Amino acid sequence: MASSSDATASTGSTPEHPESGSAAEGSSERPGRVRLRRAAVMAVPATAIAAGLAIMTAQGALGVQFAISGMPFTVTATDLTGTGFEQFGNLDNMADGSPNAGDTGGQVLVVTSAIKNATLTKLCQSVDLGGTNLLITAGGGKDKVIASDLTTDSTVLSGDADFTKMEIGNDASTLNKAGVQGNKGVFSQQADTVHIANLRQTNYATTAGVFKLPGLKLGFSDSGCP
Repeated sequence: MASSSDATASTGSTPEHPESGSAAEGSSERPGRVRLRRAAVMAVPATAIAAGLAIMTAQGALGVQFAISGMPFTVTATDLTGTGFEQFGNLDNMADGSPNAGDTGGQVLVVTSAIKNATLTKLCQSVDLGGTNLLITAGGGKDKVIASDLTTDSTVLSGDADFTKMEIGNDASTLNKAGVQGNKGVFSQQADTVHIANLRQTNYATTAGVFKLPGLKLGFSDSGCP
C-alpha cells in the first residue's frame, strides 16, 4: 500500500507545513492554507457518522513523509476492527513535475484516518494501471491481517461503522487516541474503538508501523477489488 506526501501528521510534536499550517495574519495567506481551511469544513461532517463512516487510511504515525504518486488505489475488507481511532482533513502533495498533477498543482484533499491497532479480514488492494490491475490480497484464511500505527489518506470511504467513546469536533492538533496529530484549526474526530463491516476506500497513501499479511498474493488481473 502507498503513502503521503509532505504530510502534516506526526507523532508527538506537529511542525506546521508551509502549505498547510495556521493562517498568517493579514492578506498573505497561501493557497495551500486556504485549501486546508476548506478541508476543516468539508472533512467528516457529523452526519457521515450516522450514515456509517468507513475508515482505515495514512500517514505520519511514524513521521513518514513522501511525495505521493497521484495514482489512487482501492482498498476493501469484509471486516476491520481497531483500537485508538482518529480522523481529520489533510493535503497530500505529489512530486514536482508529476504527470498526474492535473490542474490541482499536485495537491489532493484527503481525509487522514489513523488506527493504533487494527485487524482486517479479506483485505484487497488494487491499482488500475490502464488495461490491467495490480491486485494484492491477504487475510482470507483463518489468520487476519494485523497492522499497528496504521494511517490512510482517502478521498472516498464507505462501510457500516460502529464507534465507542466517540468525540466529534476536536481540534486536529489535540488528538491523542492513535498518536497522530493534524494541523491546528482543522476539524477532526476520534474514538476509543472502531468496527467497520464491508470497508471500501479510495486511497492515495497508507503507512503502518507493522503490517502482517498472512496468505499474501500479488499479481495482475483484468478486474480490481470487488
